[in-house]
Amino acid sequence: MDTRQSHLLKICLFATGCSGIVAEFTLSTLASYLLGNTTLQWTLTMSVMLFAMGLGSRWSRLLPDRLLDRFIAIEFWLSALCATCAAAAYLGSALIHSSGVVIYGYAFAIGVLIGMEIPLVARLNASYEELETNISSVMEKDYFGALLGGLLFAFFALPHLGLTYTPLALGAINFVVASVLLWRYRSLLITRMRLMIAFWGLAIGLVVLGVWMRPIVMFGEQSQYRDRVVFQKQTPYQRIVITKWKDHHWLYLNNNVQFSTYDEMRYHEPLIHPSMQLAGSRERVLILGGGDGLAVREVMKYPDVKRVTLVDLDAEMISLARSYPALRAANRGSLDDPRLDVVTGDAGKFLANSSDLYDVIVIDLPDPKGPDLARLYSREFYRECLAHLSVDGVVVTQASSPLHAKRAFLCVHQTMQAAGFAVVPYHTYVPTMSDWGWVLGVRKKWGRGLKARVSTLDFEGVDTQYLNAEVMAGMLSFGKGTFDDLQNIAVSTELDPKVDQYYRESEWGW
Repeated sequence: MDTRQSHLLKICLFATGCSGIVAEFTLSTLASYLLGNTTLQWTLTMSVMLFAMGLGSRWSRLLPDRLLDRFIAIEFWLSALCATCAAAAYLGSALIHSSGVVIYGYAFAIGVLIGMEIPLVARLNASYEELETNISSVMEKDYFGALLGGLLFAFFALPHLGLTYTPLALGAINFVVASVLLWRYRSLLITRMRLMIAFWGLAIGLVVLGVWMRPIVMFGEQSQYRDRVVFQKQTPYQRIVITKWKDHHWLYLNNNVQFSTYDEMRYHEPLIHPSMQLAGSRERVLILGGGDGLAVREVMKYPDVKRVTLVDLDAEMISLARSYPALRAANRGSLDDPRLDVVTGDAGKFLANSSDLYDVIVIDLPDPKGPDLARLYSREFYRECLAHLSVDGVVVTQASSPLHAKRAFLCVHQTMQAAGFAVVPYHTYVPTMSDWGWVLGVRKKWGRGLKARVSTLDFEGVDTQYLNAEVMAGMLSFGKGTFDDLQNIAVSTELDPKVDQYYRESEWGW
């Protein structure tokens, strides 16, 4: 062996550093998707892996000899575990209904093996560099590889390979690292025959897994849903799944139902038409979220609407709503209306950077799960909405379920009031989503008699399937005791996102 081994080892460590961080991100994303609660799952998965890496570093001292052999063996094991992690998680979900055990087991095992890598490479490299140079150069390559891995995961692996083939790519990286060392230094290896068997066995296994990976994932994913999965795609922001039963389709984002064509009008008509009827003008409308185009469809029923701006984070969702036949039929091609401007980006940043005023602002965002979404239900966000509202304009937001997430619903009510709105809450029953609520707000100076004005809206001349005057009047009535605890509900702010806490404490929070 010569100093070229030192350079090759560092190159290999750079590659494994890249692979290791992507493995952590992949398992965290899998846990979020299959187990729910993104913040909790990312925190626990990363913590388990870091703890396991510490144990791996400690246990590496128990390997006194055959260091190169052991390093190659570790890379082969990492290749096998990384490549099979998604398939095992989906099979665990389908067969034993416990993907959490599988995911956290893999996180621990992969973490232990990653933790062994750096100490072994440092010991192998000790013959060529002084201690301070050796440790710093070894750690440097691993950390630089981790940076590359993070960038690749965010901008290439997740959006293009998804959770189906990203694990295979990880397995391939570790396999290549082990194979290069195996063939380059095979004459120096003590357990050469065992490692050769591992090489050929793993090479065949990766090819077979590559062929069967998609069917395995589809089998596991199908187990998550009652109806037949007809479409699935991982975007940089979420996993989109469409299921079908008879002639109806369901859209799921990160395993949470967004609507069904069976009864979506019971959600979208109450979301849009009360605010459109109440506003002094309907010329300029802003929709935050709603990339499926269904809210846009309802807005476009008003001929006096001149300009609609739709802001959605996920360009893939908008593209799908324009091109997927079932979605396009549901939204009636509304995203191609010439009155529509589509902006791809974050709703909060859009408002912060915009100077435009709107007559109606519709907030059609997912439930406030986690701090990132909770900031779009904060007092500061609603103040931004108020600043972009015309004098006699109206803001309406979906506010989750007053039955299953009651305190979160009440928190939206209180937070909008604290932001300067006079508000009216209302709700209705959506069969596929249960009891659902909204909160409508106007400037406080226009708040006198607001509930009475909303209760007399008749929607005559508007093409609705569900909403009429009688339904609207009934939507303003809530069950006994719904608002008894209102004064004890805190306002949600960016620094203290109470709505996230209330949602996590609800029946739907976990």
